[in-house]
Amino acid sequence: MNTAEVPAVDRSGWGVLVDVADIPGGGHLHLVRHGVDYEILYGDEQLMGSWAFQSEEALATLVFDRLGTRAQRVLIGGLGMGFTLGAARTALPPAATIVVAELVPKVAEWAAGPLAHILGTSLRDPRVTLEIKDVHDMIVEQPGGFDAILLDVDNGPEGLVNLANERLYCNWGLRAARSALRPDGVLAVWSAYPDDDFTARLAKAGFEVEVARVEAGGNDQGQPHTIWLATRLE
Repeated sequence: MNTAEVPAVDRSGWGVLVDVADIPGGGHLHLVRHGVDYEILYGDEQLMGSWAFQSEEALATLVFDRLGTRAQRVLIGGLGMGFTLGAARTALPPAATIVVAELVPKVAEWAAGPLAHILGTSLRDPRVTLEIKDVHDMIVEQPGGFDAILLDVDNGPEGLVNLANERLYCNWGLRAARSALRPDGVLAVWSAYPDDDFTARLAKAGFEVEVARVEAGGNDQGQPHTIWLATRLE
């Protein structure tokens, strides 16, 4: 499929398909409009919707409530619709910098196009740098480089959208994330569901682990989302 030529197609009762994005390594994301709202789908799986963003914002605010002014350099894995980034900009100290790693190039294009009204000025903030790159690569390339790492690249700690994401959540991937954090830094992971095995893996990798349950917000009446807050122990 030539994704550059995908038209907006009205799927009655389902929404309007705005665009399709190729995922490096295989698969596609679909951007769908429902009136004034948008959602991003992987197959039939909803990854995010513009009407329910409370937990995505909490991924940032819960971290910075704990770090305070110690949060000077932050890595966000996954741009999405920019809700985590927006919350980070508000919560972080003025001198802090934010690096956003987005694997799918077209998601960045959506941020400047059909989703621009949702992201607002986030990507024009001089504190923010957007890298079209696998967040795993940025983690392993920068030991001790970050005060916080925020991951929202999948629906949970497994490689649903991109099998390579498994590298982030396995034992050695978590050890790499720990190495990329500065002392007392925090790794935060968003998930649509709880996972006791992942909690145990975090602890085994040398983190002090707190698990938060946060409502999605909006009209989403599903189960609360899960956020792991894992602090690097010395």
